[in-house]
Amino acid sequence: MTTKILLLFLAIFTINVWAITIKEIPKNVTIQGENGGLAGNDAAWDSSTIKDKVYVMFYIDPDEKDTNEHFSKKLNEKKYDKTNYGNIAIVNLAATWKPNVVIENLLKSKQKEFPDTIYVKDKKSVLVKEWGLKDDASNILIFSKDSKLLFYKSGKISEDDIKKAFNIIEENL
Repeated sequence: MTTKILLLFLAIFTINVWAITIKEIPKNVTIQGENGGLAGNDAAWDSSTIKDKVYVMFYIDPDEKDTNEHFSKKLNEKKYDKTNYGNIAIVNLAATWKPNVVIENLLKSKQKEFPDTIYVKDKKSVLVKEWGLKDDASNILIFSKDSKLLFYKSGKISEDDIKKAFNIIEENL
């Protein structure tokens, strides 16, 4: 019985060590090679590039792409200055039944349509494993210019959370 309790404690502790925490810089992660990479050219994406701007990151299961469409539209309407603000869209390809080739082609066209957004393919749920993000979900994260996580929401974002997100962005620009 004591061994089971110790193993449970260690499992919970290990999960919490890797989980992202508000006001902290998440563990550095690189997505490359068989794990994925940038949508346009398959180059490695490194989370250490989340700096010098306020970034809004969408980490999305393709099957949940419409979950926070209302927030995405409002965000685009804001037209924040691109020298101080950026978007990252990471697609969790492991979370869907849809063929990767179809989604990858869609991402390439999105990259051309929205060249200021960084599009990343995560073929093996790397950020689910490394940062503890929710799998099979729509996740929204906001980072400060000094790489700290300021906001995290998984699932459908409420109007109150949208107001909070915009306040966080505007206070940190």
